[in-house]
Amino acid sequence: MERFIRRKNIERYRKLLAETTDAAQRRKLEKLLAEEEGRGAGLQPPAGADE
Repeated sequence: MERFIRRKNIERYRKLLAETTDAAQRRKLEKLLAEEEGRGAGLQPPAGADE
């Protein structure tokens, strides 16, 4: 479930980044995106798990 939420958050942050031109908002979204991507860096799906 955590992987699903993380993936959806990443999709949302990328979409918002593509839409906004405000520099402060972009910095915040870039930070959130980096944090979310970093959280999943060490996670591997369990053997035999289908997503």
